[in-house]
Amino acid sequence: MFFELTSRLPGTLARTGIIHTSHGDIKTPTFLPVGTFGFVKFVEMDDLRKIGAEAMLSNAYHLRRESYARGLAEHNGWRGPTFTDSGGFQVMSLGSGLGKVVSMTREKPLENTAKKDRLARVAEDGVYFTDPFDGTPSFIGPEESMQIQCKIGSDIHMAFDELTSLADDYEYTKTSLARTERWALRSLEEHKKHKMDLGYEQHLYAVLQGGHWEDLRRSTARFLRQYDFDGFGLGGAFLKEDLGAILRWCNEELPEEKPRHLLGLSHPDDIFIGVENGADTFDCVAPTREARHGKIYTKSGNINLRKFADSTEPLDPGCDCPTCAAGFTRGNLRALWRSGDLEKKQQYYRLASVHNLRFLLRLTEDIRTSIENGTFLEFKHNFLNNYQNPC
Repeated sequence: MFFELTSRLPGTLARTGIIHTSHGDIKTPTFLPVGTFGFVKFVEMDDLRKIGAEAMLSNAYHLRRESYARGLAEHNGWRGPTFTDSGGFQVMSLGSGLGKVVSMTREKPLENTAKKDRLARVAEDGVYFTDPFDGTPSFIGPEESMQIQCKIGSDIHMAFDELTSLADDYEYTKTSLARTERWALRSLEEHKKHKMDLGYEQHLYAVLQGGHWEDLRRSTARFLRQYDFDGFGLGGAFLKEDLGAILRWCNEELPEEKPRHLLGLSHPDDIFIGVENGADTFDCVAPTREARHGKIYTKSGNINLRKFADSTEPLDPGCDCPTCAAGFTRGNLRALWRSGDLEKKQQYYRLASVHNLRFLLRLTEDIRTSIENGTFLEFKHNFLNNYQNPC
């Protein structure tokens, strides 16, 4: 059994489970730290184990170069389960400048972005784009993506898909979705050829797109559930106000016995929305990226270390991360961060990244416990009330 469903929360789509892989089990819901090149910037693999990370996500687009595609375990020393994305988000989002969740309303929509302004050209066989590393013409299609991911050796792969933006209209999104479904079947066919190449089974998730249209989201879920994908990635760029509904439309149609991964989101309220509407795993680069820019996660809301010179306050009272356990204060970390000494600055990057990652891992651990004991809605209310409205 690849996915073991262990509990459900009546009245919602929230559940707990265990994803069984060749490199270990993943208890869900959980957050996956992102190691773009097979490692998390400035964070040691032992750090990830100490803070309770059970899996990580890496980037097939960046790992596609031969120098990296040599097996993740050999490359980075990580021995736990690894997810890889298909590369579709990276090549499709080149030049678009659009994030995963946008706080805007339909009364003030984004202006339409012309396809010609994008640095990637979508065709039936795949995506043609300019490699930002060296400026050379490049190409990735479903077959290439599967070959890359299988060679990398990650446990869970994402089918190749087209990311549409919030500016794309219904007709383009519908056309794109049909192409993504064809790419999913090509991904599945190619994946089956290579999933045992390294001597252990690798798994494949189909990715659901469809923008903010209910008929497209439900129809693609019904289409993809017919095939033997091991799980499903929930993709797309989202209006904040639509996230819960879109996830519910998808997950009401998807088979309950297969796991679902919400791609690229990590804000606490997004995680609560995701869990309540049936998502099992989450990933995002934000916790470490924001840490490097001085943003520290706390139960009473995020803080900017610029404001805490010489402060003796703990980063987050009650936090069990290694950084807090070692006694580092807000003032300590600010001093390291603002130091002109490169070694001290790198020390800061590690300490702050470990703290932010542990914050989200602990949050998902607490969410999992609250589902199991039936207190999820109360826990959600109390957590977000404190996080969004600190004293």
